[in-house]
Amino acid sequence: MPNRMLSQGFSTHAIHYGYNPLDYHGALNPPVFLTSTYAFDRSHTGSERFAGAAEGYIYGRVGNPTTSILESRLAALEEGEAALATSSGMGALTAVIWTLLKVGDEIIADKTLYGCTFGLLHHQIERFGIVTRFVDLTQPTELAAALTPKTRLVITETPSNPNMRVVDIAAIADLCHRTGALLLVDNTYCTPYLQRPITLGADIVVHSATKYLGGHGDLLAGAIIARKEHVEQFRFTGIKEMNGACISAFDSFLVLRGLKTLTLRMDRHCETAMKLAHDLEAHPGIEHIYYPGLDSHPQNRLAGRQMRAFGGMIAMELHGGLAAGRLFMDAVQLATRAVSLGDAETLVQHPASMTHATYTSEERIQHGFTDGLIRLSVGLEDYDDLRTDLIGALDQLAR
Repeated sequence: MPNRMLSQGFSTHAIHYGYNPLDYHGALNPPVFLTSTYAFDRSHTGSERFAGAAEGYIYGRVGNPTTSILESRLAALEEGEAALATSSGMGALTAVIWTLLKVGDEIIADKTLYGCTFGLLHHQIERFGIVTRFVDLTQPTELAAALTPKTRLVITETPSNPNMRVVDIAAIADLCHRTGALLLVDNTYCTPYLQRPITLGADIVVHSATKYLGGHGDLLAGAIIARKEHVEQFRFTGIKEMNGACISAFDSFLVLRGLKTLTLRMDRHCETAMKLAHDLEAHPGIEHIYYPGLDSHPQNRLAGRQMRAFGGMIAMELHGGLAAGRLFMDAVQLATRAVSLGDAETLVQHPASMTHATYTSEERIQHGFTDGLIRLSVGLEDYDDLRTDLIGALDQLAR
């Protein structure tokens, strides 16, 4: 890549980085390489590539030319050394864990995480002799007290899914590095456009690229960004030999397509979400609303320091709890009742019975959210139409 690319802006990188059409017969979009295996010019070439002594493709599980373009672009956007694209966000997370950890190691995780991440850490990996302890990472002193020589990995989301808590990445990273632990940040909610954890001190960033990076609800994908030496370990151990969660070439193509409009989409998501958060907070049917851009959010100033803008996700508690939440979700007409997030469509869902059903009712209270919490992924529809739909659904609760 020419040196001039290094000084160009985020949107330019999202559209151009890592690909020159003239290297591919002038094709404006990267070709999709639909192949599972690769031929060698001689047997020695294959031997060298499998031994890691020579670069080149050997098998679709560990590399594909379309995917390589995506990986170089993601690394540039996150300001990391290297990236690995995977078949899902959970594929990315497990590739990291299975590569880095062994029996007797410990993980410290924030007390609020995506339901499947919590399920993995709380219910599954303990069977393999790996201990996870959950602490409130919005309080760095709690991490300092919890770190031990056995702590290999610290895991957080910021903002957290589903209750929008914000963690001070730089402060947490400093504590981790004092003890030799690695900090992993799930940056799915923000994307590198809004927040760059590696620049703030994190060691590893993971994404569910299914969400904002893809942006259209038509693919499953994940990503890991880290130092090159770690990424190569994740590729040849975590993916090649442990979980096999390789991304398809076509899904890589779709994520590359999504990246081209990421800046435009995130600006629109953030702008609309900010307006809606203020409107919803003022409605008498709302008991609590959680959005980092509101002055009422406890980490509002921190979010303003480490995020470009405040994202497209809103969480809220309604007066009347879960019953009111269900009535609200059934009353919306424009918003879609569905899980996931980051799509063009506004999505509304009930975490306790959907994305976070892996938590028991008692665990939900312990980990910072209730059975009545409702989560909104604000889409790209016209603001006035969304406001009419959401406020109208709230108004129906008072009738």
